[in-house]
Amino acid sequence: QVQLVESGGGLVQPGGSLRLSCAASGFSLDNSHIGWFRQAPGKEREAVSCFSRSDGSTYYADSVKGRFTISRDNAKNTIYLQMNSLKPEDTAVYYCNAVVYYSDYVSDDYWGKGTQVTVSS
Repeated sequence: QVQLVESGGGLVQPGGSLRLSCAASGFSLDNSHIGWFRQAPGKEREAVSCFSRSDGSTYYADSVKGRFTISRDNAKNTIYLQMNSLKPEDTAVYYCNAVVYYSDYVSDDYWGKGTQVTVSS
């Protein structure tokens, strides 16, 4: 059974930092595209950062480049999102997402329940 459990959200002042964690179970990180999305109130869910299954390369949304860093610990089957220099516009529910490949042509999409990040003074 695939599960994604996020943690690490909270309230932080502008300019502050937070580290999100996503503990994955039921699959190997190497068999998935995995990363972070966020959804702010009244806005569509958007991709923030992710790892590619094919070569492990990383993607960052332009709005977070240079401030956020995605990382992974395969031994713990966990990914992280280090968020620095946080801005009020980073306020959102952050979701962990994994596209798990069961073969080269068969995959399924999974979401965590999300963790709230609020950037406010």
